[in-house]
Amino acid sequence: MRRKKILGLGLASVLALQIHSGLALAQLPADQIARLGTELSCFGAIKAANAEGSIPEFSGKWFGAPDGIDPEASSHPQDPYAGEKPLFVITVQNMDRYAERLSAGQKALFKQYPDTFKMPVYPSHRDFSYSKGVCDATLENARIAKLVNNGEGIEGRAGGVMFPIPQSAEEIRMNATMGGRYAWTEDYISDNAYVLKDGKVNWGRVHSRNSAPGNEPGKVIYTKDLKASAYYSNLTLLPQRDKGEVNNGIHSWDYVANPSQSWRYDPGTRRVRQSPGYGYDMSFPGTGGSITVDEVRIFNGSGQRYDWEILGKKEMYIPANNYKIHSNEWKYADMLTPNHINPDVMRYELRRVWVIRATLKAGYRHLYGKRDFYIDEDSWMPVMGDNYDNRGELWRTSMLNTIHLPELQGWQAGVGLYHDLNAGTYLAFNLINEQRRGYYLNRGGITPSDFGPEAARRAGQ
Repeated sequence: MRRKKILGLGLASVLALQIHSGLALAQLPADQIARLGTELSCFGAIKAANAEGSIPEFSGKWFGAPDGIDPEASSHPQDPYAGEKPLFVITVQNMDRYAERLSAGQKALFKQYPDTFKMPVYPSHRDFSYSKGVCDATLENARIAKLVNNGEGIEGRAGGVMFPIPQSAEEIRMNATMGGRYAWTEDYISDNAYVLKDGKVNWGRVHSRNSAPGNEPGKVIYTKDLKASAYYSNLTLLPQRDKGEVNNGIHSWDYVANPSQSWRYDPGTRRVRQSPGYGYDMSFPGTGGSITVDEVRIFNGSGQRYDWEILGKKEMYIPANNYKIHSNEWKYADMLTPNHINPDVMRYELRRVWVIRATLKAGYRHLYGKRDFYIDEDSWMPVMGDNYDNRGELWRTSMLNTIHLPELQGWQAGVGLYHDLNAGTYLAFNLINEQRRGYYLNRGGITPSDFGPEAARRAGQ
């Protein structure tokens, strides 16, 4: 299929599009690049409203602080839409009316918890844009970025969206998972609540320090000049039995040429051990086995165990602009209701999302045999995931609440909600409501020396 034809596909015809990353794809022609900043936003979203006006035209009027918001007025994210009320609430009684715009996971939650699960739908807003630096990097990537190693690596300019007009599911996946979705530096303490079927909560607490060096504001950096796309370090504070454990590691720009590396400091033995093959369906530390390593932020890390395909671009109700779930005005006791989060702290909007599917390759192993991912076109952030077991049954479904923050001039991955439909449990991940402050972003002071085996030993002592 010729590239120009691919780029002209509408929402319906794109459903049939499946392109394998092993194909050699030509660079974007000039007339397609010219769509960026005109009919498309600078990072590739359709600017126009939908036919019925329920998805508004993209304004992108804010990339810093919204009107009326003082970033220094609170240590937690502030809501520019705090005065709004839901347009309507989706319940089990009326869900059939909205079924085409619901994910399989959302439908399953209605079926499993018919008396309590609800989705308050608010007016949709498309007021936030990336900064000029991100737009400049994205425009350059439209000309030069490419996939390497069968879709497992990227060459391009860091600090921007790699493929604003994607040709394949692999390009969409890389937009949603590689460096661009991280702050330059990120430092925060968060709580993880694993809510059991009987309503009991098992608590975890983690001090996270992360860095995406390619996203340093004001810098022009290319992937070939960087050792890592992202660094991470997680110091366990709760539960008490694991206090002092450190997990840190490095993600590269090419999972084949430079596989991810991870190290773990064990406070019991006071030893650091490398974690070989860390990632994929290993249990993520401190979550009671409720999510896999590659399930954090919906999906992360290598996708080489799966075949990838585009299911289409759809209009769906997704978590969006949900500042309330991060507010210090809400207490955990009021939020963490049995079976699912209190619907009163959720905000859903109708938005356009890319939908891509991962199907486990023959001869490969993973807990999940099939996975559907939903990626917001305005942020390129993955916002929902449906994970199926190897019998083809929906097992776990997840939602990520993303918010735009002035200090980041971009979108932040906030509270994640991970539901195990078989066990009747859920994990509320990265809660900050009762912490002294929220996310501490783009302040600098974090360097590559803060990661790796020696850094893990220092952090744990």
